[in-house]
Amino acid sequence: MLVTVRSFAKINLGLCIGPPRPDGFHELRTVYQTIALHDIVRVQVSHGSGIELRCVDPRVPKDESNTCYRVMEPALSGLKVPLRVVIEIDKRLPVQGGLGGASANAVAVLLAFERALKKEFPAPEKFRIAAEVGSDLPLFLIGGTVLGVGRGEEVYPLPDLPSFPCVIATPNVAVSTPQAFADWDVLCSAGIPARESAALPDREGRDFSRARNSTADQAALAAEGNTPTSGDEKLTHSSPSDRIGEFSRRLAAWLSPQQKITSGKGLSGVPASGRGRAETPLLDLVRTGIENDFEQVVFPKYPELREVKRVLERNGALYASLSGSGSAIYGLFAARSKAEIAAKKLGKIGVQAQVTTTLSRPQYWKKFLVSGF
Repeated sequence: MLVTVRSFAKINLGLCIGPPRPDGFHELRTVYQTIALHDIVRVQVSHGSGIELRCVDPRVPKDESNTCYRVMEPALSGLKVPLRVVIEIDKRLPVQGGLGGASANAVAVLLAFERALKKEFPAPEKFRIAAEVGSDLPLFLIGGTVLGVGRGEEVYPLPDLPSFPCVIATPNVAVSTPQAFADWDVLCSAGIPARESAALPDREGRDFSRARNSTADQAALAAEGNTPTSGDEKLTHSSPSDRIGEFSRRLAAWLSPQQKITSGKGLSGVPASGRGRAETPLLDLVRTGIENDFEQVVFPKYPELREVKRVLERNGALYASLSGSGSAIYGLFAARSKAEIAAKKLGKIGVQAQVTTTLSRPQYWKKFLVSGF
């Protein structure tokens, strides 16, 4: 049986890097958001044995190192009947661009395999397999707006943001994620400069320590940092643990309906006054001061990426950021027409850019299945 599915990409709405963990990973806090850009994945299941990977893109591995192969091995091992699985990937997303393409492919294969067998694996089993294969995989079992904690593999569904036009810029730059983490550790050893935005809660008298509804309570508990900050936001440097705690409180404040931020400016210079919480949930999130920590080590090495972000901001992006460790840069816009103008501006300076949209959870699952027959 052949099943064809869409394998959607993700962006990171803020990414906070915490201290190294005993297992060698870093503690992370991030908000994942699925977007409409996608690969096409086809899974064919028949009698026999073995896993075969097909893809015309030479950058995609076709052996046991591929995440699709690695996710299928444990899925097949639990079955009593030997099966042959042929996986074909129509690659449209950039490879290693910070959009989670390989991780999305693996989850798409697992879910397509279920449909081909007409057998649904238990949800805990799917999440276990996904988390063992890679940190970014579990988010694609939820879709929409998702909180990622731990090393990113522990995921919680958040209230969906409305769909926004989005520009995805993919400069011809290769960023090594392991090297970006290593550069971050060097920066931390010298002391992380405290950002001006980190002082906003104290200056405006807001309390970011309480979440007042069940969703916020769950997110706050899930995102609790190792060492919370205690009002010393004016220190010259902040520790990774302090930053994790601050990110957690800011996110909890955004989730709480009682916390309404009605003054100040967002990271992209968007005025906050005069807008209601229900009308501008994205801007409310931006105004909490979320950023991607990788920008502090990636932009100095690749200044052309910083310039892409500036182009997006100058052309009306409500929020612009590096996704993951890069090299993809995205901008979220209030209107598709503005997004198209920004994409054209990037094209004129030789940067490939696509206009797409963010996907809510219902949209993600409605568009996931292409065919199954």
